[in-house]
Amino acid sequence: MSERRIFRQSRYAVPPGSTEILLVRHGESEAYVEGEDVVKLDGHDDPPLAPAGQIQAEHLAQRLVGERIDAIWVTNLRRTAETAAPLAARTGLRPTVVAELREVHMGEWEGGTFRQRLADGDPLLEQMRAEERWDVIPGAESKEGFCARVTAGIEHIAAAHPDQRVVAVTHAGTIATIVSIATGARPFAFLGANNASITELVVSGDEWHVRSFNDAGHLRGVVLP
Repeated sequence: MSERRIFRQSRYAVPPGSTEILLVRHGESEAYVEGEDVVKLDGHDDPPLAPAGQIQAEHLAQRLVGERIDAIWVTNLRRTAETAAPLAARTGLRPTVVAELREVHMGEWEGGTFRQRLADGDPLLEQMRAEERWDVIPGAESKEGFCARVTAGIEHIAAAHPDQRVVAVTHAGTIATIVSIATGARPFAFLGANNASITELVVSGDEWHVRSFNDAGHLRGVVLP
């Protein structure tokens, strides 16, 4: 009698040539004060990190410093560079800018207006949520345009790092769009990733695989101002 074969449950393995991207939402940014001017870059609000965001960035660095990280990417908005700074200092890796992964442009609601209208319950927000389109806001970026540039940003990183693992510090809307593209989910289904949380994406050719979303275990119990 021949020996019977045994089939164990398979374990996930990153496909050869793939890129592992740890998508990090930036730390909490500085509050908007009604009536004050907001610093902008290329039309986007560009606030620095708040003190709470700086604490979150430190805990993020402590979480990742012992892991294999081959490169760090940030957007051209400074809250991402400031979030990456503690990790960069610990690893000696110099962050590279990928502007395509910056936050969605809010049109007439830049300048701190989005936060104010959100707090005030602007009726247009209900329409935006129902249609799951940012361009319900006058002058805001279209879903199609945002998806196209975010896709270009991910493809750029993946092409530069086959068989490597990188950190990309980006924004909540960007992460939601990436996960939506990868999974076929509704455009707004994954909005609201925590500040300094980690979402793991594996890019294998034309296939994007989400391995985790909104991992913020490194912030559990952290007291923020």
